[in-house]
Amino acid sequence: MPLPLPAPDSADVGLVGLAVMGQNLVLNMADHGFAVAVFNRTTAVTERFVGENPPSVFGARGGRLVPAADLKDFVRSIKRPRRIVILVKAGGPTDAVIDGLVPHLEQGDVVIDGGNALFTDTVRREAALSAKGLFFIGSGVSGGEEGARFGPSLMPGGKPEAWKILEPVWTACAAKVDASTGKPIPGAAPGKPVEGGVPCTAYIGPDGAGHYVKMVHNGIEYGDMQLICEAYSLLRSSLGRSPEQCSAILAEWNQGDLDSFLIEISADVLRQKDPITGKPFVDVVLDAAGQKGTGKWTSVNALDLGIPAPSVAEAVFARCISAQKDERVRASSLIAGPSGTANIDVDVDAVRDALYCSKLCCYAQGFALYRAASEQYRWNLDLAQIAQIFRGGCIIRARFLQKITEAYRNNPKLENLLLDPYFAGKVASAQNNWRKVVARAALGGTPVPVFASALSYFDSYRSAVLPANLLQAQRDYFGAHLYERVDAPRGEQFHIDWPDPKRPQLRAAELGMSR
Repeated sequence: MPLPLPAPDSADVGLVGLAVMGQNLVLNMADHGFAVAVFNRTTAVTERFVGENPPSVFGARGGRLVPAADLKDFVRSIKRPRRIVILVKAGGPTDAVIDGLVPHLEQGDVVIDGGNALFTDTVRREAALSAKGLFFIGSGVSGGEEGARFGPSLMPGGKPEAWKILEPVWTACAAKVDASTGKPIPGAAPGKPVEGGVPCTAYIGPDGAGHYVKMVHNGIEYGDMQLICEAYSLLRSSLGRSPEQCSAILAEWNQGDLDSFLIEISADVLRQKDPITGKPFVDVVLDAAGQKGTGKWTSVNALDLGIPAPSVAEAVFARCISAQKDERVRASSLIAGPSGTANIDVDVDAVRDALYCSKLCCYAQGFALYRAASEQYRWNLDLAQIAQIFRGGCIIRARFLQKITEAYRNNPKLENLLLDPYFAGKVASAQNNWRKVVARAALGGTPVPVFASALSYFDSYRSAVLPANLLQAQRDYFGAHLYERVDAPRGEQFHIDWPDPKRPQLRAAELGMSR
């Protein structure tokens, strides 16, 4: 049966793209009393979705779905200024939807891209639509299927005027946390959204700021997930724990400082039995990880900005090497590991401490990126606010995000989370265990790339002197790239007339400088 023609101005908001995330976000909006216009390229998907979700499922708030088979009718059904969310594949598909919408839009309408777009694409799209008198918002949407359905973390970037139009919808649909504790408020169910609390959304900044914040969020997520995997590996290889015992350990950690969504679900995964064989489920899953690119984007941007984010990059590389499964299997029979037994004793508490410290370094790198990007792109990012909206709904939601929020509230100019007194104290009490765990892993041949890279980042950051003095001398030797001196003002450049090191002739660089 064909879809009926929707009445003009019968919807409060529209959404294009009824894959899993799109469907769940639509249901979330309808739960909060919004009439939601829906469109999918395949009309049969729209028909099935609407048939499965009559108005009765949304309680007494008046939410409902307004389907359309044609983009023109879809746009016509939405009240002005129109709010249209796009949730389709990033890149070309998103551009195609925007191109299809634009001819039917009017000045002041707002297009919201809720996909995982590269932030530079968002900058381009925002500029192009602004030139047509339209608003464009690039919004991070984090929390997966469950978050989209019952309360995600939402990170909108664009013009402030556009945010004012979208704000009532995003504020209603976002996850909510307790104002005093920062803990997520549980209890959302179909037709019964959470009431009260602080919404996990806020205006992030101009043009691509929202998608940039989501991109780095995902980079931190890569590191966080890999660290939990490395802790699990150590518990099994070094301490001989079974998956079920690992589950119990993670569940206990989840009651303390490591309380987080990712620890919680990892404990659930490790407890799961395979329905076919009865073995621990984790033991029948192939150890070859996939990725969708946001971790890589974060690492590339860190290189572009000159901000060290080695733990995020190592997490990306860990997925890359895991994908080389067949090659690794061949190598395992050809390359010998360490001989003998590692003589460094570690226990469960040591692994917990190593995980906490390494996790902190991942977040420190991510927030250092936010700080640098804010200056580079003139976004004026509020780092305390970003940490605050991560406290609920998103994949990296964790107890210590409340402490990160407090750190940046206490000192908005904080250069690095490792310098915050609370976190500095935590690392001071845990770093010996951290070092023991990394050393034990190295001696035992257990790969822990993110644990190790986080520790090296920490040691590099706390070092007043690094061996880059030799590196700069090398560069001056083979390429006349110049060097600075410890006994000269910063920025003044010098060169030695190489290659006769016995009679070096010191001269000021040929840059109009003198010494």
